Amino acid sequence: MTVSEQPRIARLLMAATYVIGGIGMFFAFLALSQQGKGLAFGALLAVGLTGILSFIRHAIFNRSDAIHGGWDYGVTNKFQIEVGLANLAWGVFAILAVALNWGTQAIASSFLISGLYFAAVSGFILITRDIANRKVWGFIGILSWAVASLWIGIAAMSIVP
Repeated sequence: MTVSEQPRIARLLMAATYVIGGIGMFFAFLALSQQGKGLAFGALLAVGLTGILSFIRHAIFNRSDAIHGGWDYGVTNKFQIEVGLANLAWGVFAILAVALNWGTQAIASSFLISGLYFAAVSGFILITRDIANRKVWGFIGILSWAVASLWIGIAAMSIVP
């Protein structure tokens, strides 16, 4: 097993994603209580950096991620790389929205995009009854991420004058 195939790498990247994203969510919720001041920092962490970390995990360390997730087919799964590219897209969008000063609506949209994706994933897991394969805590994490992202995105949109 090569280094890039060891599930430990995916576990570490997933843990870093949850820690950085959790800190970002904290700052985003704090910003909502202050009429949106500081929402950009929350978006950089919760959407931007987590999108990039998820891209790295899904696309660059795809075999490690597949082994960690229990769905290794022995070859590179191109769809998994596509998922990583989707993560990269919303991560880069959030970073651009902040860096180019696109405003609260664009930053809120980055949370909505991420939240809608994870809500769809949660729904898919329920419809396919794949909770047992994903472990209940993993499903709860995905669903919680979806709810928090959607809440922040919707609430931030209501701040916009």
